Amino acid sequence: MSGKQSDDERQAESRRILERVERDSESLLFRSGSRMRDHFTARDAAGEDWTEVWGRRIARILALIAAVFLIGWLILHLSGSGS
Repeated sequence: MSGKQSDDERQAESRRILERVERDSESLLFRSGSRMRDHFTARDAAGEDWTEVWGRRIARILALIAAVFLIGWLILHLSGSGS
């Protein structure tokens, strides 16, 4: 009987661990998404100057576009299709 109880306890512990891992991973994705959104919308811009906020937004979006372009170019170049 004690062997059965120990199996039940291990299963319950496994369920608790899996639930905790799922909660932690969801909160990590949520925090990462929130930080990325705040970064690209320039919520971290110091001051209330609208030109500074919009300048940061435009620069960050252009940097993202450039990064995507460069990654795509690199993939094409390394695969041999770009030459």
